[in-house]
Amino acid sequence: MAVHSFERISSLFLFFILSSIFSFGASTRTITNYTFSIGEATVKDIKQSIERNQLTSRQLVEFYLGEISRLNGLLKGVIEVNPDALLQADAADKERKCKLPGSLPDLHGIPILLKDTIATKDKLNTTAGSFALLGSVVPRDAGVVNKLRQAGAIILGKASLSEWADFRSINAPAGFSPRSGQGKNPYVLSATPCGSSSGPAISVAANLVTVSLGTETDGSILCPASFNSVVGLKPTVGLTSRAGVIPVTPRQDTIGPICRTVSDAVYVLDAIAGFDSNDEATRPASYYIPPGGYKRFLNPYGLQGKRLGVVRDPFFKTIGLGLVQTFESHFETLRRLGAIVVDNLQIYNIDVILNVTASGEAAATIAEFKLSLNAYLEDLEVSPVRSLADIITFNLKFPDLVGPGNLLGSRSHKWDWCTGEGSIIKLGNLSKNGLEKLMRDNELDAVVTPRSDASAVYAIGGFPAIIVPAGYDSQGLPFGILFGGLKGSESKLIEIAYAFEQATMIRKPPSFKP
Repeated sequence: MAVHSFERISSLFLFFILSSIFSFGASTRTITNYTFSIGEATVKDIKQSIERNQLTSRQLVEFYLGEISRLNGLLKGVIEVNPDALLQADAADKERKCKLPGSLPDLHGIPILLKDTIATKDKLNTTAGSFALLGSVVPRDAGVVNKLRQAGAIILGKASLSEWADFRSINAPAGFSPRSGQGKNPYVLSATPCGSSSGPAISVAANLVTVSLGTETDGSILCPASFNSVVGLKPTVGLTSRAGVIPVTPRQDTIGPICRTVSDAVYVLDAIAGFDSNDEATRPASYYIPPGGYKRFLNPYGLQGKRLGVVRDPFFKTIGLGLVQTFESHFETLRRLGAIVVDNLQIYNIDVILNVTASGEAAATIAEFKLSLNAYLEDLEVSPVRSLADIITFNLKFPDLVGPGNLLGSRSHKWDWCTGEGSIIKLGNLSKNGLEKLMRDNELDAVVTPRSDASAVYAIGGFPAIIVPAGYDSQGLPFGILFGGLKGSESKLIEIAYAFEQATMIRKPPSFKP
């Protein structure tokens, strides 16, 4: 759960690594008497192959473990592999034999990687990429993990991230943590993978896993999804439980899928959304969930009649002529598919919203961070650290085990709670007079912007957004198109994103350019 606002301040380039020992490209393996391409396969593809006895969950997990062994030394997208992953796969295969075809949940027997802020009560660590939490013992599975287990998903392991969900320093490289090293963008290795959910995005983009789960405070799902040519879905705050997830601020933190396709993201969302007694925010948000879940909104005609507002200023000023032309083409596609595109709209006070200091987002988040992190640490059964102060002491004592920059929380005394509370009120007014007013006055179903640059608009109000691959620049670096809306509008956003995706089919496997 990162405050990606700080990533928006500067785009950091990563360390250059080039390896000639890897053979890149779509991976194909012979399963029984068939040749089945697991690389780029969707959940639906995999389920059909399993039902046709072309594939087992064990073979699927073995394939991904092989790909992680082959590629992770370069990409650093995975921190830990679950030593019990194959046992879980065997259990799924055994259970499938006892059930009627089609009677099991969509994620049954499907491997998933979890960002290393999402607690699992098993042999895996939960550390936010920091050695300070290595060896800590969580009291229970995170709420979303409990739901994933109920859905029959296989917990393949923990994905890497920007350390402490990108909240330790404004100078820390995106995608870096001491435990994992520097995560690499599989399309252009020298470019940023963005963060803080870099590992989940890297891993699904490079076909190291079927689906993944990330977290976002401001841009940490949307930005890595954009830079790694995958789909990122940031749910309404409270639609998915934050219980058992290393926090930044409960006011903005949310948990969502990062996958290769919109349909896969929806399968994951259906599995994890809903009430959790350990997160009170899920109680009101659960009323947003439509009867039967979100899968029925995977409608290729979902753009018909939708009113979409295009906000150009300031987002089109920084993307370059080539990308502007690409988005003009996308807007024509939206119109052709039946959408009503309302162009050149303005979000009131957008420059303030995008400035983490002026908006009050930084002050409010830092004030809440210390309280929420201390509460998480105090709840651990075993931990080398029990407070933010302990973490700061650890970092000073063991500098060789710490990433670059100072933990922001060490300066949290500069923002007292009264300052934070005033900032929260300001953020509420910015949302009310900004996105909410824009959508109400123009009767919009969604707002459309390039890349993930508008993430703060949705972050400060707890609003949902989804990003879909939209193209590749002249260097081969991916970028996405972002659709966002008001609380509880996931159904509309899924229809819009899925229809766009199916009409364009832009995503392609990574190229691993240096």
